[in-house]
Amino acid sequence: MSAISIATAAEVFDLLKDDLAAIEIEFAHQAESPVGVVTDIANYLIAGGGKRIRPLLLLLSAKALNSESDARIRLGAVVEMLHTATLVHDDIIDEANTRRGQPSSNTNWGNAKCVLAGDWLYMQAFQTALAERNFRILDLLISLTQQMVEGELLQMEKLGHLINEEEYFDLIYRKTACLFKVSMQLGAVIANPAIRDGERPFETTLGEYGRNLGLAFQIVDDVLDLTANDDVLGKPAASDLREGKATLAVIHALERGTGADREAIRTVLADRSFARVAHADILEILQRHGSLAYAMDTACAYAEAARQSLSDLPESEFKRALLWVPSFVTTRDR
Repeated sequence: MSAISIATAAEVFDLLKDDLAAIEIEFAHQAESPVGVVTDIANYLIAGGGKRIRPLLLLLSAKALNSESDARIRLGAVVEMLHTATLVHDDIIDEANTRRGQPSSNTNWGNAKCVLAGDWLYMQAFQTALAERNFRILDLLISLTQQMVEGELLQMEKLGHLINEEEYFDLIYRKTACLFKVSMQLGAVIANPAIRDGERPFETTLGEYGRNLGLAFQIVDDVLDLTANDDVLGKPAASDLREGKATLAVIHALERGTGADREAIRTVLADRSFARVAHADILEILQRHGSLAYAMDTACAYAEAARQSLSDLPESEFKRALLWVPSFVTTRDR
């Protein structure tokens, strides 16, 4: 890694504030439908906020390669629409009541309307992307959507069951890291519109950054689900265990715990509740075996791998910003 300095959060926001504001406007515009309930649900989801990290990554990727194409705004909205559609479907599948501290969309409108609104957002994202008339963009987005759906189906099959680390990393790649990777790759495509076939310069490099960053992001999410409180998370703590999902710290403890430890964790996963084993008891097991620290150390290793993958990227203020993002991912509290 070169001696280039890492940007601060304030510098990154200042670099991208105008573009991020433009993406919000574009998202709202693309979410308009002649069927009022679609627009109502989409506007509710947009107002719910979020980190907007996926469009942020797309912007930094494109700008690091000196692109000023307006496509960065349209495709920034596309990746956020795809992410939002997955959240709608996730909340329905998980029977979630809250999202970011507010009632989930399915709580307000019901499952039937929301699953259709999620489908509509997927299709609207593709219609917006199609207007770019670039087969590489469609290739990336189609493969991405297939992998995200496969990841959700695989996770549903694993609910309540024990999985190993290899299965866990496959799941979180499909459900989270793949979208981070494609967001970065799209920046490279935008920056090289004249290339008609194959990968663009730095597309593999930037995609690797996105993959590693996305893995770190999801591992941290999973740790926060176990350790943060409801108010900070904006949803019930330990939702993953209540839904029967074994995440990295839990897998680590299962491999190292006593027979009683393993039985306690299995009970929660099978019951999908803390009726027989308390959340505090599970946390004590994870702390005693260093499982939470292990998961965070793993996230930090992926974050550092993301930084290292940028070693050949030309130096710029946007590269400095990309070097900052891994620290944001691993130190956030929600």
